[in-house]
Amino acid sequence: MKILFVASEAHPLIKTGGLADVAGSLSSALAGQGQDVRLLIPNYQAIGPRTDIRYLGSLRIDNRNINLLETRIAETGVTAWLIDYPAYYNYPGNPYLDASGEPWANNAERFALFCKVAVAVAMNRVKQNWQPDIVHCNDWQSGLVPALLSLEPEAKPATVFTIHNLAYQGVFPPETLTSLGLPVELWHPEGLEFHDQLSFMKGGLVYADAITTVSPTYAQEIQTEAFGCGLEGLLSHRQADLVGILNGIDEGQWDPHTDPHIAQAFDASTLALKQANKAALQQQFGLPIDDTLPVFALISRLVEQKGIDLVIACLPDMMALPMQFVLLGDGNKTFISQLQSLAADYPERFALRIGYNEKLAHQIEAGADVFLMPSRFEPCGLNQMYSQRYGTLPLVRNTGGLADTVVDALPQTLADHTATGFVFSEANPGPLLEAIKRALTVYSMPKAWQTMQVQAMGKDFSWQRSAAEYWQVYCRVTS
Repeated sequence: MKILFVASEAHPLIKTGGLADVAGSLSSALAGQGQDVRLLIPNYQAIGPRTDIRYLGSLRIDNRNINLLETRIAETGVTAWLIDYPAYYNYPGNPYLDASGEPWANNAERFALFCKVAVAVAMNRVKQNWQPDIVHCNDWQSGLVPALLSLEPEAKPATVFTIHNLAYQGVFPPETLTSLGLPVELWHPEGLEFHDQLSFMKGGLVYADAITTVSPTYAQEIQTEAFGCGLEGLLSHRQADLVGILNGIDEGQWDPHTDPHIAQAFDASTLALKQANKAALQQQFGLPIDDTLPVFALISRLVEQKGIDLVIACLPDMMALPMQFVLLGDGNKTFISQLQSLAADYPERFALRIGYNEKLAHQIEAGADVFLMPSRFEPCGLNQMYSQRYGTLPLVRNTGGLADTVVDALPQTLADHTATGFVFSEANPGPLLEAIKRALTVYSMPKAWQTMQVQAMGKDFSWQRSAAEYWQVYCRVTS
């Protein structure tokens, strides 16, 4: 099957979050199962020069000349087509945000062009003698693709639209429809119009043949007012076409037995070696090296969605408990300031690094004992899966993919050896702190803790499992 995978970022070319991991890993898993996959993304400045790029062809869209380039991602073996239009994509840093953290002023134009190029590729207008059977779109940046393809008269591919985070919808003023040159027949309440605004996200939700999202629980949550971001009615209307497929992880990249970034390789049969990674992590963050204290960790965007305010509220109480805490992240300046102040107050218990560092992220996963993910909502989440693979027990809120991947340590699950972490329900500091205390209680029981680690490390979070579920969706919409 020919599959055009349309995504605004893809690891290892460029990454700001989980979408990049999914785009890189799912396209690779599908290619590994024998499918003919092309990955389409903008040629951002951050992708940088590549020695293997070749010119594929050019397109004339909206009186602009756009070049299409081809490269092969050595790490995955997937062919990537890069949309080369420097006026829109040759910007420094983040694909979506400027240096001050604000969305690029012309994001509507940038991603509308992205969508129009995707449609041209889908309709074989690049003259490559390659037309996909499936166009798989991801998040609002590619939401116009199913809408525009719906207007093609014949020989058009089927479309699948994946929601990675419904909170980001690509909503713009109504006059944007005209300035982008979009067909007026798409402008109505059952189309791209959303409360008199233009919604890229609705393009995918209304017009795609199938809708997926990144965990079964999140698929149910987004049909409710609490999580639907104003689109719950539409999603409930399309529930027959909506399925939640849990993301996988790259088990080659996230493997404590072969990870080149960590101080000491280990696996479930050599768990005692994990201690060397803990000591290295404590040293890296300037904390006292103490093998008796559990190290709690958090790697996150520092925004309210991720529950960082709950952690900040709990921190003084956490610092009174027998534990250390390391945090890697960036985001809201107010949260950063509060965390920096707390780190100064508790230099021997709490260490903070602002920013993101992939190598350090691996070292944290390998060296920590408990990984915090107190998200208010979490469509899927990947770190709780990475953590389990490294024998680092996740402590999560009962939402989205976190609910689908972590088995709470309760008397019954401890007894039957199915527990893999700690779960709390209410998004308040009190329940979070109680879960932390539960984790400390189990940590004081070495045999039970090790049993949980071994159980967690044996779980199947592979992309092969997820890719097989996507394959079923593809077959359904092309039959």
